[in-house]
Amino acid sequence: MKPVVLILDDEPAIGASLRFALENEYNVRAVTAVEDARAILEKDQVHVMLLDWRLGEADGLQVLAEVKADYPQLSVIMMTAHGTIESSVEAIKRGAYHYITKPLDIDELHLLIEKALEHQSLYSKIRELNETIEKIQGYDQMIGDSPAMRNVFSIIERVKDIDSSVLIFGESGTGKELVARALHRQGRRRGGPFVSVNCAAIPETLLESELFGYAKGAFTGAAGSQEGKVAAADGGTLFLDEIGDMPASLQAKMLRVLQEKELTPLGSTEVKKVNVRIISATNKNLPKMVAEGSFREDLFFRLNVIPIELPLLSERKEDLPVLIPYFLKKYAEEMQRPLPVLSDTAWNRLLAYDYPGNIRQLSNILEYAVAMAKEKVITEEDLPITVRAESSSPKQAPDPSSGIIAVPVGATMKEAEKIMIESILKHCGGSRKETARMLGISERSLRNKLQLYREEPI
Repeated sequence: MKPVVLILDDEPAIGASLRFALENEYNVRAVTAVEDARAILEKDQVHVMLLDWRLGEADGLQVLAEVKADYPQLSVIMMTAHGTIESSVEAIKRGAYHYITKPLDIDELHLLIEKALEHQSLYSKIRELNETIEKIQGYDQMIGDSPAMRNVFSIIERVKDIDSSVLIFGESGTGKELVARALHRQGRRRGGPFVSVNCAAIPETLLESELFGYAKGAFTGAAGSQEGKVAAADGGTLFLDEIGDMPASLQAKMLRVLQEKELTPLGSTEVKKVNVRIISATNKNLPKMVAEGSFREDLFFRLNVIPIELPLLSERKEDLPVLIPYFLKKYAEEMQRPLPVLSDTAWNRLLAYDYPGNIRQLSNILEYAVAMAKEKVITEEDLPITVRAESSSPKQAPDPSSGIIAVPVGATMKEAEKIMIESILKHCGGSRKETARMLGISERSLRNKLQLYREEPI
């Protein structure tokens, strides 16, 4: 369907000549009276308006202001036989898209109309994006309306005001800490502290003192006593992230906190009572670790009173149409840039991608795209190469007979390694142990590489 171009000029001959020049490309409506133009605007969707500066007794600038007030999305090109810099500036201030002087250059006019149509399309996409952002559904700081996420929100709402332990299961980047913080902020303990400890990020030799505190002289350098994280969370919530990495030597002390609500600082005989709700999270298979003897069964049962399973982003792709606008707005505001829109190709690339790094990876990808975009439109070239590579040339899982993995031409060594690791991980059904064996590296090295690649989009 041809775009509609409305011409308002009080000279019928000009309207007729412009109609003849433009009618092959556009649906042209030419009128000489302001009232007729308003009638068309009210009845039909007009894409571009060519408006004469002088309309007999009517003031073209005043008509411009009125039209833009009623139809802000309309692109208006002003026409005049007496163009000056001052008049063009004034027209732009009143909302004109551009300004052209008579006698009109038809080639220049064609170019202006095409650019005006592009501008209007961008305006419409931004408006739709803002409308989508306003309608975003979620819970606390989590976004999503998929059945899987509605189930998560429902569980949080039902258990937020009780003190039972919660164990959150989910792959890296699925938002486990967001769930823990939502449980705290929405529940009756919200007035107390929320203390987070990543059990995998603290060396085993320091984790005990970090959690339970220590007395003066407990070890070399302990010049004074220090309160631990558990005591610091008294009256609030203690979040133990990566609980599967807690050393066996500390699991018994944590069990005591859960059972008896008490602890003993390192190097002390003083028993301290604590009132704390414990929420834990893991991306490991704790039941398997219990069966293997690397995680205490009694501690697992104490932690796993209320389990919450977080879905992979690839399992809730119906949430992408609201997650993508949310992150675009977030990073545009942080970078103090206009809200960008996605080209159709970029949008399709993002919808097709599998997101092995889940929500965190999506967030990083869109932060990268907003930073890279040169214009208000994010194109395919503004996306990380891994997104473009997977969408345009789907990666092949390792073939036992050929061992071939597709890597796009032009990929760096780092990018090629990432594609190889994620392809083998997918081929192994997500088993890090088998993936590490095939790659000839340790599971710890594999975990470190996955964390690096999923936190830093290439």
